[in-house]
Amino acid sequence: MQKVTYPRGEDLTDDRVVLTAERKDLPYSVPGLRLALGEDGVAVLTLDRPEKKNALTRTMWAAIPGMLARLAEEPGVRVLLLAGAGGAFSAGADIAELAEVYGSPEAADAYHAVNVAAETALAEFPHPTLAVIDGPCVGGGCQLAVACDLRFAARGARLGITPAKLGIVYPAVPTARLARLLGPARAKYLLYSAELVTADQALTFGLVDEVADDAASVADRALAFARTLASRSAQTQGAVKAVVDATVAGGDPQVAVASWERASRTTPDVREGLAAFLERRAPRF
Repeated sequence: MQKVTYPRGEDLTDDRVVLTAERKDLPYSVPGLRLALGEDGVAVLTLDRPEKKNALTRTMWAAIPGMLARLAEEPGVRVLLLAGAGGAFSAGADIAELAEVYGSPEAADAYHAVNVAAETALAEFPHPTLAVIDGPCVGGGCQLAVACDLRFAARGARLGITPAKLGIVYPAVPTARLARLLGPARAKYLLYSAELVTADQALTFGLVDEVADDAASVADRALAFARTLASRSAQTQGAVKAVVDATVAGGDPQVAVASWERASRTTPDVREGLAAFLERRAPRF
């Protein structure tokens, strides 16, 4: 984790423009979710209900797994950024829906299943994922951010998970994921209190990995870092993700890496990486 001040680019006036410029919108975007992919291998999934601070509807939750499955099959995709439109990451679940959702145990269970499926799809996306956080990152929005591999935040961001304000039992999957990320005491701190923390506090908690001065700075930094990741070996990254995720979940890391080790014997990444090093050039993975 590091606390960094990045200079704001002179031509950067809107974090959405920075992240989505020169990217092609993919045809399976849905209302409230916009997905775009660039030739640099970086995809951007934008939570796009700025008039509602990007609150997530049930329809949005339900669409995420299918969108990510299709994105994973796109040629050239190497990294996924998750961001919000209009100066907010996400205010969480759409409160207007919750009275109906919690009107019966069956409806609540069905909603939680859809919610957890979206989170799981993001956590299991086969390429590196990075949440780009500005403004409120609350409740379900924070749940999605935690499901990403990394989180970069603007200093004005505020993060928290607030079911304790509503009397809602937070599902087991995101509760366990938060505890694995932060440790039990920090997870309890956030979930017991439902308080929002600043980006700098979140950095000390381990809830975010870098903090930049403002929205444009964090977008600029996240995009630069994503392009760095896109230039590295996807084979190495996939193996790392499999082993780390297995380890923190209490699984067997050797089992997790076995298929990657077998694949590495027939794929060209190692040969290309070594050749590039010897030839003093950037590798072409």
